[in-house]
Amino acid sequence: MYGSDDDLGATEDLGDAPGPRVPDPVFGASDTRRGWIVAAVLTAIAAVTRFWGLNVPTDGGTPVFDEKHYVPQAWQVLTGGNWIEDNPAYGLVVHPPVGKWLIAVGEGLFGYTPLGWRFASAVVGTIMVLIVFRLTRRLSRSTLIGAVAAVFMICDGVTFVSSRVGMLDIFQIFFVLGGLAALVADRDQMRSRLHRVWTEGRIGDSPFGPRLGFRWWRFGAAVLLGLGCATKWSGIYFVFFFLLLAIGFDIANRKAYHVQRPWMGTLRRDVIPSGFSLGVVPILVYLGSFAPWFASETSVYRYEVGRSIGYDGPFSWVPGALRSLWYYEAGILKFHEGLTNSAGNHHPWESKPWTWPMGLRPMLYAVQNGPDKCGGGECIRVQMLIGTPAMWWLAFPMLLWGLWQFLLRRDWRYAVVIVAYAASFLPWFLNLDRQMYFFYAAAMAPFLIMGLALCVGDLLGADGRWREFGRERRMLGVVLASVYIGLVITNFIWLWPILTGQPISLHMWNLQMWLPSWR
Repeated sequence: MYGSDDDLGATEDLGDAPGPRVPDPVFGASDTRRGWIVAAVLTAIAAVTRFWGLNVPTDGGTPVFDEKHYVPQAWQVLTGGNWIEDNPAYGLVVHPPVGKWLIAVGEGLFGYTPLGWRFASAVVGTIMVLIVFRLTRRLSRSTLIGAVAAVFMICDGVTFVSSRVGMLDIFQIFFVLGGLAALVADRDQMRSRLHRVWTEGRIGDSPFGPRLGFRWWRFGAAVLLGLGCATKWSGIYFVFFFLLLAIGFDIANRKAYHVQRPWMGTLRRDVIPSGFSLGVVPILVYLGSFAPWFASETSVYRYEVGRSIGYDGPFSWVPGALRSLWYYEAGILKFHEGLTNSAGNHHPWESKPWTWPMGLRPMLYAVQNGPDKCGGGECIRVQMLIGTPAMWWLAFPMLLWGLWQFLLRRDWRYAVVIVAYAASFLPWFLNLDRQMYFFYAAAMAPFLIMGLALCVGDLLGADGRWREFGRERRMLGVVLASVYIGLVITNFIWLWPILTGQPISLHMWNLQMWLPSWR
């Protein structure tokens, strides 16, 4: 998916010692052919699960839940001739255009049908399984652990349902996940460059270490993060957190290769380029996503200077088109700020962030009673956004283990997981009065999954410690890991009917509702 397999075993360690690492014959990931075969098989399985029965559920043949906002807007983007939403009947268009462009692609291929408006989501959701496999494989240096992460991703109810509805969240997660994968690839590439300088004996030529040249992977990460912001504004959280993660990578890399002044070297050699790549490029990409808006004479709020905005003032030097866009976006921000509980805005399925890690308050997307008959009784069709409990209920143990591994053992792999998880979770605590829903937590899912896969790797000794285990300890690790993976798969199969809107009896529906808060 990114990077080469040849450098997976090179210049890697959990501590700071430079030098090549010999690929492990059991867990090593320098098996290019096998890695891609496993990737192909797991991606194919993901595609089957994501595309199977994609045309249900519907609301009498129309979109369900928030599909009702984005699906018609995407259709208007496709058929309006300008690739923008400029129909006043929509009221306030509250999200940037990229996600709606992707929905429109599917509608262009298959028409205004459930398959059409969900096609792009299913494609992206399938590719995300591949990215998680490749990214976790790179983090763990293990094809086996990458495969475990991919299986978990296939079986996660949140990403599964998000891949089967015409909403925006899956697209933002896709771009953010791709951005993280590019940052990790950049980290490995920079270690390879530093390793080459170190082996040539030139690491001490400057107290700040060598210049590392243009970093295409980091630039690619910035573009992907910009697309995430151009899908939903919450993508900006990941820009800030990933910028800190990237700087942390640079400091650790220079320290690992004994640069005399690694902090100052990072400041002088890396921070400014990183700030431009991860700070400026996403803004440019975001503005670029509004190119059709700038180009159209009929765009909503396109010419507000001289109407709602005066010609003078401290920002009169800013081009009128940018000022008009700011007016447009400020109106959206004001709209969101008004959606608070204190203002009387309540929803029966809203939830607060502290319930998200364990998925204590899922989302009901669609419900329909009958006319199916289940064993002679009435049936119910339900689609819920719900995290597979076998994984989501272990979120806090995973986070605690990951923090211990990162802070005490300096395991950089868990730093990646913890930072990405924090970016998708912590910012929502800044305004708890706002209406919030569990689908905001969908961005947490891939990082929870990667963390759990790394924990399985620790259980198996995939970080190289398996050689230190006795025979009984190795067998115990294999048995526990196998039982847990089987439990995750079984849990997903059990939830399948309420993830896909299949007809089930009321008795079965009650059996599916494990917690009172799920109702």
